[in-house]
Amino acid sequence: MTAELYIGLMSGTSMDGLDAVLVDFAGARPRLLKHLDAPLPQALKNELVRLCSPSYNELHRLATADREFAEVSAELVLRLLQEARVSASQVTAIGSHGQTVRHMPDALTPYTLQLGDANTLAALTGIAVVADFRRKDIALGGQGAPLVPAFHDALFRQQLPTGTTAAVLNLGGIANVTVIGPKQQVAGFDTGPANTLLDLWYQLQHPESPYAYDKEGAYAAQGQVIAPLLAAMMEDAYVLQQPPKSTGREYFNYAWLERHLDQLPSWRAADVQATLTEYTAQSVAYGLTHFCSDAITQVFVAGGGAFNAQLMQRLATNYPTAQWQSVAELGVDPQHLEAMAFAWLARQFMLRKPGNLPAVTGASRATVLGGLFLP
Repeated sequence: MTAELYIGLMSGTSMDGLDAVLVDFAGARPRLLKHLDAPLPQALKNELVRLCSPSYNELHRLATADREFAEVSAELVLRLLQEARVSASQVTAIGSHGQTVRHMPDALTPYTLQLGDANTLAALTGIAVVADFRRKDIALGGQGAPLVPAFHDALFRQQLPTGTTAAVLNLGGIANVTVIGPKQQVAGFDTGPANTLLDLWYQLQHPESPYAYDKEGAYAAQGQVIAPLLAAMMEDAYVLQQPPKSTGREYFNYAWLERHLDQLPSWRAADVQATLTEYTAQSVAYGLTHFCSDAITQVFVAGGGAFNAQLMQRLATNYPTAQWQSVAELGVDPQHLEAMAFAWLARQFMLRKPGNLPAVTGASRATVLGGLFLP
């Protein structure tokens, strides 16, 4: 059987690194052949974080970061090819998500912006690049996110017990859920923050730590939930908002957290970490309870949060009617599911097939997503 190779590139809201996967779509089921990940250079990450702030919009910095992110992406792709012993000519296309620096689907003039110049990426790798996946959905009145539910449905539906409703929960910077029901039903939305606030607070309290995240939730486990803080955060308008909905770092950020902390007379840092962990768990449970029409019996977790034992325990406690397990039980590494989704979206573009689900994003119709950039 002739291989049908695509590369997927993904860097999430948490900006913890760039993930690259090489996927073969020739068989009945996509096959992950090789994966690599790399941290973003600290100087570039600092610029990207600043560009997420509404007060930091200097055009030169934006354009420079756009090129630099593409150069980092190209280096990772070339390493991936070398280690997989695959030539550029064997790959049909790269699906590059880029780095989101602003996602404003509910603005007066809705927009979303991902950096990572696809022209540069194509030129440096010699491979066609499919990129700019989100703006077509927004042009059709949608949220531009989440886009992964269509891939989750295509990849996992046949593995799920007939007649049951299951969910795939991605715990990246933002938590997003795909609900796969019987009779081809699919729902999906961002439930709220996950690693973006957890990592931010941990890094502020542990600047010398070798980890940029709360490993296994150990720091959160040292604290106690601050009940008034949790109650105030659970009243946030986004959590209560009906889908379609999506969010990002421009909303859930340090300024958002600081506004809540300012309402408290005092607090312990570990207690804040425990409260943020509980907030992620409760906002996920709220979404599953209030915005899903059917009872969910299984939840498969992907993303970095799948390795946070404390968070996983709190999720299971807050939504006890479902069986909670890693998406690895379905044969996919939790860290690479999103990058695989963008390899799949690139393939959908090359086949001129829709990549969005209007029932998820709110777009007026299904459509082919992205644009093609030739080397």
